Amino acid sequence: MTQIYGYIRVSARDQKEDRQLVAMREFGIPDGNVFTDKQSGKDFDRPAYKRLMKKLKPGDVLVVKSIDRLGRDYGEILEQWRIMTKERGAAIVVLDIPLLDTRQKERDLTGTFIADLVLQILSYVAQTEREFIRQRQAEGIAAAQAKGVKFGRPPLERPAMFDEVRKAWEQQKISATAAARRLGVSRATFAAWANGID
Repeated sequence: MTQIYGYIRVSARDQKEDRQLVAMREFGIPDGNVFTDKQSGKDFDRPAYKRLMKKLKPGDVLVVKSIDRLGRDYGEILEQWRIMTKERGAAIVVLDIPLLDTRQKERDLTGTFIADLVLQILSYVAQTEREFIRQRQAEGIAAAQAKGVKFGRPPLERPAMFDEVRKAWEQQKISATAAARRLGVSRATFAAWANGID
């Protein structure tokens, strides 16, 4: 029996999938047939997506809200699309882009060509945007560092008794672990301080 499945992906655990879920329900997909992942779209190593792929059979339909919900890697989107439509014999519907609805195009060569072409363009755009985001992020960090902005936790201040404890450690009167315990810091922090690293 033909099944209709929905696939939802949000990039982070605190992001909401409500908008995508509403779209799936409006399409008539039962909640039990909707698979949701809360992780990055950089690859397809996602638990819900893997479960979905095990269920997908010839004639089934997979619905996604937009192509970037499927993934963000150009090559992998194309490969997964090929596996679903060619190897599994399933149809795909991308709600935000009516041209990416392979249900009516199964026997229509022109329709299939257009869907494949649109998919390639959109997959390329999704990956390019991902690369631009990374580039802008790196440029923003570099600009902030050039202005003296420090990232991460501020360094701990050495306690007043640090020199005394370090001297005892250097004279091998106490271990590094004991020295760290006396100063109320981790052994790694004491070792860094003892080596002149803040």
